[in-house]
Amino acid sequence: MNDHFRRRLGTLIGVFAAGWLLPGITFDGETVDAVLALLITTLVMVVLTQLVYVGPSGRVPVPMLAVFGGIGFAQDALIWWLLSWLGPKVSPMHIEGWGTILLAALLTRGTVLVLSQLTSRVEIAGTAED
Repeated sequence: MNDHFRRRLGTLIGVFAAGWLLPGITFDGETVDAVLALLITTLVMVVLTQLVYVGPSGRVPVPMLAVFGGIGFAQDALIWWLLSWLGPKVSPMHIEGWGTILLAALLTRGTVLVLSQLTSRVEIAGTAED
């Protein structure tokens, strides 16, 4: 599993977790509309985070991981803020308040960092055994 796939998968998991767990993110309409809105949100997040990539490409020491995480958190918060403004214009998604934006950014960046660190350890362990 390469680094690009891990980042995209982490973003997908983070956006879906934020969309379903946070009470400040609401959807007007049916379940299909909610899933479609989450897919659009994930697509926007993936495209924007790929254009300006901030993060490790493999295992890094904890201090560097904290720096990458902080910068990536700020980037994700700005993207969620953009989505809160664009959401009602494009999809049935509504994001209410700064707290929700910050929690969604924290969930998204956290899943990206955890997935990148866990899968790189699995790959390293798998190559050492071979």
